[in-house]
Amino acid sequence: MRIQVVIRYIGIVLLVLAAFMLLSAGISYASNVDTSYSPLVMSSLITLLIGCFPLIFVPRIDRISTKEGFCIVVGSWIVACMVGTFPYLMWGGEFTIINAWFESVSGFTTTGASILNNIEALPRGLQFWRMSTSWIGGVGVVMFALVILPSIGKSKMMLSNVELSSLAKDNFNYRTQTVVRIVLSVYVSLTVVTAIALKLGGMCWFDAICHAMSACATCGFSTKNASIAYFNSGLIEWILAIVMILVGIHFGLIYATVTGKRNNIFRSEITRFYFAIIIGASVCIAISLWFADVYPSILVSLRNALFHTASFITTTGFATADCNTWTSFAILVLIFCSIVCACAGSTSGGLKIDRLLLAIKMLRNRIRSQQHPTAVIRTKIDGVSQDSEMLGTVSVYIVAFMMMILVGTFLNTMFGADLMTGFSAAVACASNVGPGFGEVGTMDNYSAMPIVTKFNLTVLMLLGRLEIFGLIQLFFIRWWR
Repeated sequence: MRIQVVIRYIGIVLLVLAAFMLLSAGISYASNVDTSYSPLVMSSLITLLIGCFPLIFVPRIDRISTKEGFCIVVGSWIVACMVGTFPYLMWGGEFTIINAWFESVSGFTTTGASILNNIEALPRGLQFWRMSTSWIGGVGVVMFALVILPSIGKSKMMLSNVELSSLAKDNFNYRTQTVVRIVLSVYVSLTVVTAIALKLGGMCWFDAICHAMSACATCGFSTKNASIAYFNSGLIEWILAIVMILVGIHFGLIYATVTGKRNNIFRSEITRFYFAIIIGASVCIAISLWFADVYPSILVSLRNALFHTASFITTTGFATADCNTWTSFAILVLIFCSIVCACAGSTSGGLKIDRLLLAIKMLRNRIRSQQHPTAVIRTKIDGVSQDSEMLGTVSVYIVAFMMMILVGTFLNTMFGADLMTGFSAAVACASNVGPGFGEVGTMDNYSAMPIVTKFNLTVLMLLGRLEIFGLIQLFFIRWWR
């Protein structure tokens, strides 16, 4: 293990963050030099110096090992979250050390949970930095650096393989350099189109750009305390619902659909299953809300149900209503969506719809094998047989994910949270959804949580974003030998 190599590549990621801090300072300058200008400029300079230091003293190395690749990716996420606290701490306000860490981790992991009681009090420069953390985190800090800095060269293969989960790679049948370009081109294109659509829908340019960045990153950060409810616009809600559903699809499939390839969204078994869950959950929630007289008509119920189903299943976390006032059935369905989440290869977090589909097929095949002991039954996705190693990995991940939620719930309730708050907060942070229920509902925040609980929740965010094993692996001493 060459620690100096790991530090060098983390330094490259820090340069990307310094550039976004400087861009945020530019937004601050354009806003009559608001109070975030000096904190952002100073943070940018400090981050730039920290990032440049290893680049000066550590020579360039084109080939890295698998262990070094893992350390670069995980180290980049952790260091990015630490550096992301600089503007918050220098600005002050509600940002204590733990609050700045929570907000930074929540942004980079695209969780969207917040400790802020008055988001609208933030100056525009800091608002934009907050959105920048989510936008960088959506595509992945390392993947972003791979495109911005092509000088990394042959190491792109190793780093992109570590950044992308094994499930996400199935629809990327291209060279690594092409994969990176596809991911970012789809990501940037969706962000630009969304910003224009939101502007046409009635938002000002600043709000449109910020919400487009947040939506495409499936983060859910908003510039308003009341989230999307502030705008009180059915058109904006429909635009964001469509965008959230789109960014929950594998980016490779979106690219294939736009370019006319055969393996597109409409032929994908996983995408059809994803759409079926969204439609089914939305209809069931709408009927439940209508019968309970939560909304005056079935159409209003359906609009709210679809928006929040899309928001929860894609782990975005935008809100137009206080879901704590909804029926118990609706809350259960949204919790299910928070656990399952969207497709691998998207900016969504959570368990992933791919794993759920594989688990259902494995269960079905297990029942069939008991009925026909001599039969050879294979588990297939889109007609392709999945090997036993992949199926085993899926099973282990599902168990680990559920154990993570269980431990998170235990710790949350141990430090004072009620069961609904503790459980939903654990689910929301492990799946990178953001809002939960109880005291951390869609119209509430995490500011009242004890310091130790806030820290525990940030650990869940990182574990969820790095798909558990990437982070845990660093703590095994034998792995470093």
